[in-house]
Parts: sequence; structure tokens; C-alpha cells
Amino acid sequence: MTEWRGWRLALTRLSRNCFQAPLSPMNDAPLTDRGDTRPPQRVATAELARLFATCAWFRALAADHQAMVLASAHAERLEGGAWIARRQEPSDYWIGVHSGLIKLAIYNASGRSCTLSGVPPGGWFGEGSVIKRELRKYDVAAIQPSLVMFVPSETFHALLESSLPFTGFVIRQLNNRMGEFIASIQNSRLLDVDARVAQSLAQLFNPDLYPDTGRTLAISQEEVGLLAGVSRQRINQALQNLEKLRILRLSYNQIDVLDLERLSAYGREQI
Repeated sequence: MTEWRGWRLALTRLSRNCFQAPLSPMNDAPLTDRGDTRPPQRVATAELARLFATCAWFRALAADHQAMVLASAHAERLEGGAWIARRQEPSDYWIGVHSGLIKLAIYNASGRSCTLSGVPPGGWFGEGSVIKRELRKYDVAAIQPSLVMFVPSETFHALLESSLPFTGFVIRQLNNRMGEFIASIQNSRLLDVDARVAQSLAQLFNPDLYPDTGRTLAISQEEVGLLAGVSRQRINQALQNLEKLRILRLSYNQIDVLDLERLSAYGREQI
């Protein structure tokens, strides 16, 4: 019981501070018009066990806890450009990405936006707001066609109360997420465009947050620009510069990372 109380206190402190760092606004273009997207398609209940079995946190749960997740969760296939969750709406779900790519951002009434993060396959997010039962602090949209999983808030809290493996995972998740956001603020304020693009790509390879990211990214240059907060013209130049250095290789709607170590280190001397 003492161990549990210690973990719970640490979790509360991390969730309280996770999204409170100031953000530097970026004038990156909003995503495409959501009015043109089709409604999400629900995945059949029979497929959920296969989807969740790919998640390390799920495999670590006891059998009864796994059954609770499968009985309450759902998954949806969404088109690129579709809204997944909206800012200032209740945080009813903890959300994960099975395939595709999504973006966490804040849009204001004039259309300006601030990119917080991209989430590739294997990533889960939103635990801070779910823990605090508060309104979501950012918009969530699919950059690509994506298969997204949703765990209800009540199921999430039930796991926190009864599963030490799950609580340990969430603590590590919050800690890694805080580090990611600190790095994003640092990069947006101190790095030139080429370095900012390199670091935006490198963040997608964080093995703790995004364990399923391979060395080949099915992503267009425009989508990289959405993540980095860089115009289409400038993103093309930045990616070509990185290709000339043999850090990555460009092809149609695909980026092959040839040297992840150099990509992660690119521009760090500016900090």
C-alpha cells in the first residue's frame, strides 16, 4: 500500500505539470477542410483484441483488466483531415494510434495554430487531461488516414486504481511526454528551420513514446511541414538539405531515415 501511495503521488504531480510549459506560437497552416471528410468507421469488436495486443501496456495487464479494456474500448478508421477530438471539450477518452499519423495542435479563431506534437503508430496521449478530468487543452486531427483506439476515461481511472503495471506505464508516459514538450519549445525558439525539421522528424522515433515507428515514414513533405510549423516551400528545401547530407532519402510520400543518430543530433550545436 505504501508503494501504491508513492506512485499515485508521483503520478498526480506529473499530470499537474505536464501541459503547463509556455508554448511559442507557430504560423503553420491548418489542416484540410474537415467538412469534406467522411464519418469515422467503427472497427468490429472482434478486431479489438488483435489491435490492443500490439500495445505493451495492454499485454502487461492481468487477464481481468484486459477483459475490462476490451469490453469498453473502441477503435475508428478516420480519413486524413478528420477531427478526432476538440479543444475545450471533455476528455472522455485516452487515445492511441494503431496506424497513420495524427497531430496535436491549438488553433485560434483567426486560423493561426501552434503545433504541440505528432503522434505516429504506437503512441498514446491525453492521459494528463483524463487524469484531471478536465477539458482537453488542444485539438486532435488525423494528418493521414489513421486507425485510432479509444479507452474511456472511466476505464482508464479503474486501471489506475487497481493495476500497478498500468500506473507505472502512465508515470513513465507522462515523464517522457514532458521531456518531449520541453524539447519542442527549445527547438522552436533556438533552432533554424533545417534543424527544426530534423528534430520534428527525430521526435517521431522516440522509442519510449512511439515504439512502433520504423525507419521508413509514410509521410508527405506537406505533412512534415504541418508537424514542424514550416511552409511547404521551405520544408522542401530543408528536406533536400538533409538528403544531400545522406541523413535521409526522399521519395513520393515517403521518407527513409538512413542515419537516425545524425538526424537526432542535427542542429543540436545551436542550443
